[in-house]
Amino acid sequence: MGTAERHRASEESVAGRSVVRQVREAPDRDIPGPARTSERTRGEQLEIARPLWVEEPARRHPLPDPVRTAAVRAIIVIAVTLIEAMVAFLCTLAGSWLAFPMVISGVASTVLATWAVVDVWVTRQVWNQRNGVVSEPSSTARTLRRERRARRRQERAAVRAQGRIRGRGAGQLSHS
Repeated sequence: MGTAERHRASEESVAGRSVVRQVREAPDRDIPGPARTSERTRGEQLEIARPLWVEEPARRHPLPDPVRTAAVRAIIVIAVTLIEAMVAFLCTLAGSWLAFPMVISGVASTVLATWAVVDVWVTRQVWNQRNGVVSEPSSTARTLRRERRARRRQERAAVRAQGRIRGRGAGQLSHS
């Protein structure tokens, strides 16, 4: 038996042993879950576990796209700010010359992070006012919706009128 044949044989025996081990191992009794189903195959008892959860796709995103974009941007800026603060702290402890520039950039990043969080808040408010259901008389969303509805009514009326004009004399050259 050559080296390649020995290698293949050892892989097959390891794969066979792991399958047998999986079959013979008792299910984990500590994890609550749905009932297990059993199947008989070649005299062995096989247990097939159902998944613990089933992923269902979300119907819609929890945040509108512009708000989600601003939130991701804010999280990235905050993460960079925290890293800069940690580096500035460690440089200060080490007595490095880099401590002062890192503290200055940390202050600038803190201002930037504050702006990013305020940007998320403002973007959310603007989106709600333009597209959301805000039941305030001063809301622009209500006016925009009213204008959209009126525009759609006019478009439908124009389409109906065109249909009536085409339907009246279609194919006739003169009145009979």
